[in-house]
Amino acid sequence: MNPPQNTLLIDCADAKGLIHKITDIIYQHNLNIVLNREFVEHNSKHFFMRTVLEGDFEKEQLIEKLTSSLPDKANIRLSSDQNKNVVIMATKEHHVLGDLLIRNEFDENRANIQCVISNHEHLRNLVERFDIPFYVIPHEGKERTEHEKEILALLANFNPDFIILAKYMRIFSPEFIEVYKNQVINIHHSFLPAFVGARPYHQAYQRGVKVIGATAHYVTDDLDQGPIIYQSTTPVDHRFDADQMARAGREIESKVMAEAIKLVLDDKVFIYGNKTVILD
Repeated sequence: MNPPQNTLLIDCADAKGLIHKITDIIYQHNLNIVLNREFVEHNSKHFFMRTVLEGDFEKEQLIEKLTSSLPDKANIRLSSDQNKNVVIMATKEHHVLGDLLIRNEFDENRANIQCVISNHEHLRNLVERFDIPFYVIPHEGKERTEHEKEILALLANFNPDFIILAKYMRIFSPEFIEVYKNQVINIHHSFLPAFVGARPYHQAYQRGVKVIGATAHYVTDDLDQGPIIYQSTTPVDHRFDADQMARAGREIESKVMAEAIKLVLDDKVFIYGNKTVILD
């Protein structure tokens, strides 16, 4: 049986000898370093380090020792190699949700999908094929506050590590985001903010765009302005009509969300201000 693995994530003000201090403490706890990555943001002089550890140890003791040895206000996280709990939210579009469900079926993203929540019935048959609970919380005729209270009450039963918005077409209030701060991940087409509103791919077709793409990001109070996790693009040209552009857009959205979720669930993402540092 392989020894257990944990991922240690540290970010703090940069200082001389940090790597030596950290690795020495790891050695003192009789742990093996399987993988190590570090980075210093030179403008702010901020240090980031991701270390995969192998072996048994007392987590509280390790964190206490690191805290006493590192600069003030150091952020220290320890994550096990167990799959993380996620809840997916969707509305009517199936492409991002379906891709995540298939990947989950084959344990590609290290996720335990606890349920799918929607404001419509459209995707129930798809979700239930994978034996995953599907809940509908309609929004029609309700104030946003009332609707969000119902969602929060349901989420409290699951206590997910992350909430994935797989084309969930509702905007959350700041109060909702505060409850799950840095835990909500969204996907949108990268035309924003150039082509806002309905039918963005038809707008793009009218403008003759040459590249389309998608962006996965954490959700904050500023709409579609949260820290970016992953982006990608695909070329298009004059041979693409609006429907073909939309199809290409759906494919890139699915790919980008899957890549972003893998980075997050593999504990490779640091949030720093309104951007991310990815230590792969």
